[in-house]
This record gives sequence, structure tokens and C-alpha cells, in this order.
Amino acid sequence: MSRVAVAGAGYVGLTTAACLADLGNEVVAVDIDQDRIKMLRRHRLPIYEPGLREVVERNARAGRLSFTTCYEEAVPGADYAFIAVATPEGAEGAADLSYVEAAARSVAENMNGPLVVVNKSTVPIGTGDFVSRVLAKHAGEHRFDVVSNPEFLREGSALADFMQPDRVVIGAHRREAADLVAKLYEPLNAPILLTTMYTAEMIKYASNSFLATRISFINEMARICERVDADVKVVSEGMGLDRRIGSLFLEAGIGYGGSCFPKDVKALAATAKEYGYHPELLRAVMDINQDQQRLVIEKLKDCLGSLRGQVVGLLGLAFKPNTDDLREAPSLEIARGLLAKGATVRAYDPAAMVRAKRLLPDVNYRRDAYQVARGADAIAVITEWNEFKLLDLPRVRRSMRRPVVVDGRNIYDPVQMRDLGFVYRGIGRN
Repeated sequence: MSRVAVAGAGYVGLTTAACLADLGNEVVAVDIDQDRIKMLRRHRLPIYEPGLREVVERNARAGRLSFTTCYEEAVPGADYAFIAVATPEGAEGAADLSYVEAAARSVAENMNGPLVVVNKSTVPIGTGDFVSRVLAKHAGEHRFDVVSNPEFLREGSALADFMQPDRVVIGAHRREAADLVAKLYEPLNAPILLTTMYTAEMIKYASNSFLATRISFINEMARICERVDADVKVVSEGMGLDRRIGSLFLEAGIGYGGSCFPKDVKALAATAKEYGYHPELLRAVMDINQDQQRLVIEKLKDCLGSLRGQVVGLLGLAFKPNTDDLREAPSLEIARGLLAKGATVRAYDPAAMVRAKRLLPDVNYRRDAYQVARGADAIAVITEWNEFKLLDLPRVRRSMRRPVVVDGRNIYDPVQMRDLGFVYRGIGRN
């Protein structure tokens, strides 16, 4: 059993802490947010992540997982200190490392023996060296190693992604330090890739940027499909059956969002620029995604003529299903754009409405999808929650003032929708 301190109790930090505890380690998660720690001590989660509360509660009751706001309680005696704090977008798209720096300094000031410091946050290439300099300045005579161990957790399936990973990437300047971190993951029986610090940091950015590129590519194909009367759903299926391509991340829609893809593509582009390279493909990926988020408003205006005075309902607000995360969610730009054009906006999301009310105070929130549809001139599907796929569509049609549906996630069949009497617009559907 190892003793582990985890700095940061957000999506990545909390999942990491809970899962490492579930593997039998003694884990202390530290976060400067007092309200968050109070919730976690009561086994209540500040985020929505299926299954995570049960893992947190089980390990907390077993004494393997605890929470604190004090690095003085978390770090002394630890074998490992994971840094899993936010790296928000900074100037010109570069990652803001102020939280990483603060966490590294707090770790250094409270370590009392040899320590392996693990960068779990998504950070630019070279951040491992930056953290080493911070530690060297504040750690006194204590020995330390810095290791890069990027996370590949998807919100909504974070537990499975941690416990059944495609791969574990570990990078360090010293192989011995990488081997120590690898021991933590041995119980998972997963492929472990040991490499250099810089390569490990690059793998994370390259992976997320490639997935974002696939999304922007299929969305560009959807735009072309609409002009040549082709169906992008079938195009995507035909492409995905090619083993060289595969089907993942080839669903056309209103673009990517969340805490990773938008920020990471920008950060990688900023790194490229810093080193004198113009990342043309990454720029195109970002431009296409931004244009795609405006498409719902364009389609609604095309169907309704004018948006002023119209009642538009949004089904879904989170950037993806099974999360309450609204960071970079397309819903934010869509709702604000509709309000700016004079529309009345209603919305329902199974998990994200508490957060949404703070960000979108002028939206009318309803208790379910049917309340959103009642008397509406149009509804737009923003998040592909399963409950929206199973709606009583004839009931929805009867309750609407005008039966316009803009399906931003292509969850409905165009022929069925038109047979039911809807004016239906998907993304790239003929």
C-alpha cells in the first residue's frame, strides 16, 4: 500500500483519488475550495459523474480516502503527490499554469521526505521542468522526482476509463521514477507506455487534438452533404466500416465542447506558435467548430423566418450526456445568440440546470422535455441524452405551437419526423 496525496478535487483529481483508494492505497485529496471539501466529507459530490459517489463513499468509510483543505495534512509522509488542478485557457490560448505552480509550491513546502510528484493535469510540453524548478526552490534538501502521467478520462465514463484504460502513459527524465508510478497501475493489467517527459506531455495534446480534428472533419462533411443531398449519418457509417478509419468521433453535430478539446487544441496551437510553427490544421479545426455552433441558430431562423418573439426550447445544456459540465458547452453560445435575437428561450437538462441558471439567468427552465415543448415555436436538440431519444414524439408534436425541430445531434430519423408532421432539420441529413 502506498500513501498518495492528490492536489485538486475536480473531475480528474476526485476520480484519480477515489480510484487509487479503490486499488488499496491510502489517499488524501486536498483542495482549497472549502465548500467542496465539506461536501466530499459528507460523501456528496460537487460534480455529476455516474458511479463516482459510490466509490468515494465506499473508500471513505473504509478509511482509505479522506479530504482536506490543508496541504499540511495531505503531503507529509506521502510517497506520491499527484497534481490534478485546473489549467484554464490563458493569454492567446496558452494554458494558465498558475494553479499548477501554486499546488507544486504547496507540495514542496510540506514534503518531509523523498517524493514522486506526478503531473496529472493537462499541461504544455515542458511543464514537468517548470514544476521541477518550483519544487527545487521550495523543497529544501528533500529529494523529488517529477513524472508526467496524463489523464485520458471522459466525463460520463471516468471510472471505467481509469480502471480499464486503453493505455497508461508515464514520462520522466529518470526511468526509476517512471517505474515507481507504473507500480501504482500494475493492478489494472493495462498497457503501460514509458517514455520521456516531453513525449508524455505531447501524447495528451496530440490525442485530444486528433479527436477534435475527427469531429470537425465530419462536421465539414455534413455541410457538404447538405449541399449535395447526401446523408452524413450514412456517410459516417460507410467511413467507419473501414478498419483504417473506425467509427468513433465521426458523429456530425454542433461541435465539441467541454473542459478538454477546446482548451487543448488552443494550447497546442499556442505551443506550436511559440516554437515558430504555424499550425494550419489546428486553426481549421477550431474555426470549423466555432462555425458549427452557430448552425443551430441559422437553421432555426431559416425555419421560423424571424427569431424575435419566438419561443425556442433547448433539449440539453451540458456539453455531452452523463455530465453536468457546461465548460465550453455549445448551449451557452446558442442560448445567448437566441436571446440576443429576441427569442424567448426555454431549456431542460437532466443534470446541468443548477449550473446553467448561474450562467444563463435569462433562460426559462422547465422540469422536463414536454414542458419545454408546450406552446413552443421550435425546439432544438443540444445534448443527446438518452431520455430525449425515447420521447413520445406525437405528444411533443401536439403540444407545440409550431412543429419545428432542429436536431443538433441527429438523434431522430428525418423520415419519421416528417411523417409525424414536424418541420425537421438535422445536421448533414438529406
